[in-house]
Amino acid sequence: MRPLTETTFRLTGRTSGEPALLVRRVAGRGPSVIFVHGATFPSALSFNWRFEGWCWAEDVAARDLDAWSLDFAGFGGSDRPSGFAQAADAGPPLLRAPEAADQLARVVDHVLAATGQARVSLLSHSWGSQPAGLLAAREPDKIARLVLFAPFAERQGDPPAEPPPAWRRMTVAAQLARMTADTPPDNPSVLLDPELAAWGPAYLATCPDRGEGVKAPGGPLADVQAAWGGALPWDPGEVRAPTLIVRGAWDSHCNDADAAWLAGRLSAVETWDVRIAAAGHMAHLEQGRDRLFAATGAFLTA
Repeated sequence: MRPLTETTFRLTGRTSGEPALLVRRVAGRGPSVIFVHGATFPSALSFNWRFEGWCWAEDVAARDLDAWSLDFAGFGGSDRPSGFAQAADAGPPLLRAPEAADQLARVVDHVLAATGQARVSLLSHSWGSQPAGLLAAREPDKIARLVLFAPFAERQGDPPAEPPPAWRRMTVAAQLARMTADTPPDNPSVLLDPELAAWGPAYLATCPDRGEGVKAPGGPLADVQAAWGGALPWDPGEVRAPTLIVRGAWDSHCNDADAAWLAGRLSAVETWDVRIAAAGHMAHLEQGRDRLFAATGAFLTA
């Protein structure tokens, strides 16, 4: 497929306390979709990362949809929180889900104003499902459809975990371990970049201070710990938009029980549940991504 044109800009804060956010767009002719990234890497390394000359945002735009994505504060091209300049143990975890939902709401309002549309769809990955779910519950009239890709659900019985630091450093080796953790031991890697030879240097380049790893806010990890401790920070029962739950069959972060828990509590007028064979938590960076793209595209254009 022919690569499509991507534009980027920084959405400035409405007040002095609001961070500037990097926003990407691969323009399409139809309804707008906003990609919402996960806990440790930004849009450029996720939905907008090209393998074999093609990325997920371009796939969505090729389906006559208007593809947008953002970097939350602390990621990619967005402002860094002031807490990054302090020791990691100097404060509470940065960027909890409610704060991220407020940042996402700013991007939603910008997209609605720029396009003249009444509603947008949200396509979230992993921890990104938490701010996306919060916003879909809080402002239902602005959300057309909701995709929860590899979302976290509420679990009961997990022992309390140590609170995470304000921020943490993620190395390329740590990311590779995360990306391959769900692959069965007797199965070769399904990553499209098995050693992260191209992805890894690009990931390190997103961190302004170029340390041994990339600084990532600790709030997303705190949100995951809360969910697995029985306190999901959003109520699926307040979501009315048609919702797709899609995850890899190997994904230990969103297993069949998690998907069933979410599906059973959503108040969505329509719920889809799709399981991608031979895929893990990072299915959009894996060999089976075409199946993920097709299932998501079918839902968004239904």
